[in-house]
Amino acid sequence: MSTLVATILLVVLVVLIVVVIARSVRIIPQATAGIVERFGRYHRTLHAGLNMVTPFVDRLRPLIDLREQVVSFPPQPVITRDNLVVGIDTVIYFQVTDPKAATYEVANYITAVEQLTVTTLRNVVGGMDLETALTSRDQINTELRKELDEATGKWGIRVGRVELKAIEPPSSIQDSMEKQMRADRDKRAAILSAEGNKQSAILNAEGERQAAVLRARGESEASVLRAEAEAKAQAVRARGQAEAITTVFRAIHEGNPDQRLLAYQYMQMLPQIAQGDANKLWIVPSEIGKALEGIGGLLGGVRPQAVPVTPEPTSSGPGSQLDPPGGRHAGLEGWLTGSGGPVHDGAVGNGEGGAVPGAGHAGSAPFNDDPSLV
Repeated sequence: MSTLVATILLVVLVVLIVVVIARSVRIIPQATAGIVERFGRYHRTLHAGLNMVTPFVDRLRPLIDLREQVVSFPPQPVITRDNLVVGIDTVIYFQVTDPKAATYEVANYITAVEQLTVTTLRNVVGGMDLETALTSRDQINTELRKELDEATGKWGIRVGRVELKAIEPPSSIQDSMEKQMRADRDKRAAILSAEGNKQSAILNAEGERQAAVLRARGESEASVLRAEAEAKAQAVRARGQAEAITTVFRAIHEGNPDQRLLAYQYMQMLPQIAQGDANKLWIVPSEIGKALEGIGGLLGGVRPQAVPVTPEPTSSGPGSQLDPPGGRHAGLEGWLTGSGGPVHDGAVGNGEGGAVPGAGHAGSAPFNDDPSLV
């Protein structure tokens, strides 16, 4: 019996020792901290690692996470300076730096940070209009972080960043903003289109001006070149004509023609002078008298043998030496000798008849193309 009691007491003692050891040893994980209270009062803070406490005397409170925490709060209604209600979503990054203050200075630091963020956000955004609030997120974030960090410092909490996830104005304001944005973009598009048209018109005008200048310059140079070419051509033609005249003149003088040949050639050119559809009247030059005298002398030297010659009284004048044969044209010989007379045997030149005045002392008499003369 005594042995059984001794065994039970031994087992109870071992269990008691195990329980005491288990309650005395505390292992704190990394990035956490534990608050130890002795008889209900703060005793010390346990850090990461193996820690020993007094069993049945010290009490360990729930561990506190020392890592930076991210808390997203639901949208909060905020009234702007222009009396518009907008919903703002916020995200806060904070970290517990003092476990004792976070445990004893505030009952629930997460709830406290949320409510403090809402009130600070309303104060900051309430002093701005909607346009400024939409375009000043960095300024709002900076002011919120500064206010929250100062207010939560005594709670052992450091606010690292505050971000605004969204700012949602009312649906009517969103429609107005979209219309305004669309109008602004249409305005900028119209301005850009007008500037493009302006630049295009300027470039087109400059191109046309340069093209006109180049065309004018080209026409001027072409006119100068044409004038130079024409001058050179005229000079070449003049030199050619001068050489031709010189050659003809030299050939005539080298051939030593007599008066009769020159007169005959002169008479051969008369039909060519009268040629032309527009020639109705032509004037016989005064030098034709001398030419006709030579022709009269030429004709006087040739007499046909088949027709007997009837002598006629001689007349004064350059053609008195010609004795006309019986077959000659009386009017032609009279005109050749200077006494004058009508000739009616045909048209002159190209078949058009007309009165032709005489030359020299031959008097004025019509001259027609005689086949015997030709």
